[in-house]
Amino acid sequence: MTALTTSYKPSFIKNWLFNLAASAPKTEPTAKPGRLRWGLRCMGGLLMWLVLMLPAQAAIEMRVGLVQESDAISIGSSTTGIIRDGNGQTLYQLPGLQGITVEADNFEVDLTNGGETLAESSAFWLEPSEDGFVWIGDKWYRGRVMVTVDEGELVAINYVDLEDYLYSVVGSEMPTSWPQAALQSQAVAARSYALYKRSRSTNPLFDLGGTTTHQVYKGLAQEHPNTIAAVDTTEAQVVTHNGQVIEAIFHSSSGGGTENASDVWSSDVPYLRRVEDFDHNSPVFQWEETFTLTEFSNKIGDIGEVHTIGTPQYTEGGRVALISFAGDNGTETLRGRDVRSALKLRSTRFEIDLDLEADQVTISGSGFGHGVGMSQWGARSLAEQGWSFEQILQHYYQSTVIAQLEE
Repeated sequence: MTALTTSYKPSFIKNWLFNLAASAPKTEPTAKPGRLRWGLRCMGGLLMWLVLMLPAQAAIEMRVGLVQESDAISIGSSTTGIIRDGNGQTLYQLPGLQGITVEADNFEVDLTNGGETLAESSAFWLEPSEDGFVWIGDKWYRGRVMVTVDEGELVAINYVDLEDYLYSVVGSEMPTSWPQAALQSQAVAARSYALYKRSRSTNPLFDLGGTTTHQVYKGLAQEHPNTIAAVDTTEAQVVTHNGQVIEAIFHSSSGGGTENASDVWSSDVPYLRRVEDFDHNSPVFQWEETFTLTEFSNKIGDIGEVHTIGTPQYTEGGRVALISFAGDNGTETLRGRDVRSALKLRSTRFEIDLDLEADQVTISGSGFGHGVGMSQWGARSLAEQGWSFEQILQHYYQSTVIAQLEE
């Protein structure tokens, strides 16, 4: 094994995010979960105890795709790191806080240092020693990284323990200052969602991405003692339906009531049913957007200047399912989610006011997101009212049981 001497130290050496994350106190949870966790659900004012034990599980390592469609990426380690090629052969020992670059080269990748190509392979691994952290692109992460090429573009995959992954996801998806029961709800929902996606992923390289397309994952910078406590106190707990981990979808704010999955995605899911929400304190509970008539018409489609808006068809939850527009050059009927996308609206729960005299269109709406599953602002409100994370989850995910993954 060769000790690699790099010719430069990239900016991440002084990156304050690393110092912040590395020095953050790791609080101990006040109570460790037992080997068997009982799910609590509220029904008809009575507390009913339901129990389920899932099959034994070894430590679960997630594969998170972080950087795609890039020609080069910088990687490094907070401690001494081992660099291996795609066959697992050890190539170099990379000093701590030193950077190295991986570049796309047709259907392979090059390991480079200051413009010098050191090695070529189908992939390169970097594994930190002594529980070190790994630098990928512009952020620090736990675990290890593999950089490879897919259709001529680089892909960096963070291999990270599921629980370590959740430390960041919870803080990336929900403000760390929120009540612990809300953060615990987010931790269990995110764990369930990750495992569901992992079991059904058809991507040979990674299980899920790190953006809102899946769930947001920003590495060490988003970890906090509160998110660590939320994950640790719910360790290995998941939401299940009929003995299977569910797709625990969530969103920011529903605007008063969540939505049936069948009304949003035409897929009937028994545990994703419309329920009352408690998100009235959300800053996006009500919102308004204003467009000039020309702006609105250009965004809607190729029907010329809009002069008439039809009566919308609504879902059971009050969201726009279909709506018609008539313009100088024709008519068009759009789904509510297509209108939301075209106008960059917060949700499909909206009403449109067309004022031809003022040459203006005003859209009044409520909520933020697709409205299916757990409402994060609703979870916060319920936590402030004293609800436990089990009660919150079983309100938003109907007919479910909180189960413990056994090791």
